[in-house]
Amino acid sequence: MNAKNTSAVFRAWLNGERAHSGGVSTDGWRVWSYDLLIAARIGDEAIVADYTASGVHYSTTTSRHVAMAQRAAGVDKIPPAKFREMVKD
Repeated sequence: MNAKNTSAVFRAWLNGERAHSGGVSTDGWRVWSYDLLIAARIGDEAIVADYTASGVHYSTTTSRHVAMAQRAAGVDKIPPAKFREMVKD
């Protein structure tokens, strides 16, 4: 679904729906900021990688997307290495 804005993408993610707007997209389970996986749902748990200035900074836009994912899910950010381990297929 083509979302109206990035906030709608995060709502879609938490509802298990596909959506995209600008540089952020979700398949209903995972969220990407451009091509970087920044968040995921594992069962009922949402996790968000700390791709911000306090963690591993990629860009201002990605930091904004991470903050939005964190707020939407109501969770703390986790170190990117731990995040990658948790979402490994």
